[in-house]
Amino acid sequence: MGNLIHLQQTVALVLGVVLFAMQLFALVDCLRQRTDAFPAAGKRTKSLWLAITGVAAALGLLSITAPLNMFEIIAVVGAGVYLADVRPALQQVTGRARRNNSGPYGPW
Repeated sequence: MGNLIHLQQTVALVLGVVLFAMQLFALVDCLRQRTDAFPAAGKRTKSLWLAITGVAAALGLLSITAPLNMFEIIAVVGAGVYLADVRPALQQVTGRARRNNSGPYGPW
């Protein structure tokens, strides 16, 4: 029984570190973006996204050992929205987007 508990704690710790790395990446990427690119991409201001990703990274740091709590899920959602929606829009505006963003039947 002790081995199972140790395995669960190890898996939770690895998951917590991976999620914190994602949140930290979102924060650092947001810091590196130009301020004028956010309104040009049709997104909220840089200061708002810095606050969202900063709070997400802080919650992720506090939740490394317990990654399945409500605050960690909220933090993952905040960083995930930035990475999935805001970051690609900023890359399009700043010209850093990948040129080959098409599927087998055309652009997607």
